[in-house]
Amino acid sequence: MQIFRHFHQADGSPLALAIGNFDGMHLGHQALLQKLVTTARAQQLRAAVMTFEPHPREFFTPQQAPSRLASLREKLEYMAEAGVEYVYVCRFDRRFASLSAEQFMQMLRVSLNAQAILVGEDFRFGARRSGSVTDFAEAGFSLLSLPDVLVGEERVSSTAVREALAAGDLAHAATLLGRPYTISGKVVHGDKIGRQLGYPTANVHMRHDRPPLFGIYAVKLEGAVKSEGLGSKLLPGVASLGVRPTVTDRGKPKLEVHLFDFNGDLYGRHVRVHFMHKIRDEMKFADLDTLIQWIRADESAARAYFQG
Repeated sequence: MQIFRHFHQADGSPLALAIGNFDGMHLGHQALLQKLVTTARAQQLRAAVMTFEPHPREFFTPQQAPSRLASLREKLEYMAEAGVEYVYVCRFDRRFASLSAEQFMQMLRVSLNAQAILVGEDFRFGARRSGSVTDFAEAGFSLLSLPDVLVGEERVSSTAVREALAAGDLAHAATLLGRPYTISGKVVHGDKIGRQLGYPTANVHMRHDRPPLFGIYAVKLEGAVKSEGLGSKLLPGVASLGVRPTVTDRGKPKLEVHLFDFNGDLYGRHVRVHFMHKIRDEMKFADLDTLIQWIRADESAARAYFQG
C-alpha cells in the first residue's frame, strides 16, 4: 500500500476512491472498504482512500472533539489489511476547510483522477459542509453511497463504539467493530515502577492523550512472539490504562501491560493490545502495599477470565 500526503504525488491512475475519517474501522467502515476493493477490481481502477489528519472536529473544536478510537498508523494498518492500494492523507487545516464543494470535487477529478466515489449516505463535504452525495452524482462521478450498517436496530458508528468503551461494555464494542477493540504502539522504556512492585510491564506508547477507555483490563498482546506458520501469537495478560494516581500526580495516561509467565524483551517492538474484558475502574490507593494487593487480585481476575 502506498501512502501520499500531497496530491502532486498521485501517478494519474484512475481511482475508485472511498472518503472518510475511518476512526476505529468499525463494521460500517469495513463494509465501505470491502465495496471499494470489489468496485475497483470490477472497473479496473486502483482502490484508494482519502482520509483526514487531524480529524475535522479536532481542527474546529479541539476541546470538544471526541476521543480518538485509532491513531493514523492504526487506521493505515487496517486499510492495508483490507486490500487498499493508495491512501491520501489530507492535512485538514484552514485552507482545506475553506474549499467549496465545487473546488473539492474538481480536486478529486483533476488531481486524483477519481472515477468512482464511495461514501456513507450521510457524507458531507466542502466549506460549512455544503456538499452532499447528490452533488457527486450531479457532477458526473460514478457514485456508490452505502447505507448505514445496523447491529440489531442500532446504527454502527464511531460514537456508538466510544459509548460502549466508556461504559466498559467491551463485548458490545467488539460486536460493533467485528473484533475486540485494540490499541497499538511501540514498547518504550517507562519508570520501571511495575518491575519494582514485582509486576514488570510493557509500556505501550499511545499517540493521543485522550483514550476512549480507562481502567484495568484482561488483554491479549499481539506482536510479542511470532509463531511459525501462524503469524503473531496472542499472549494473555492484564493491563492498566490510566493516569496511575497512586504513584504519580502528572496525570498523563499510560498503557501498561503485564504478560503472564513471560520473560522476553519487548523494547522497541510494535505491539497491538486487544482489550477483552474490563476488570475494574482505575483507583487511588493509600499506599503501595495496598496497590500491590489489588494488582494481585487483578491478575487473578484476568487469569480466571481466560480460563473460562
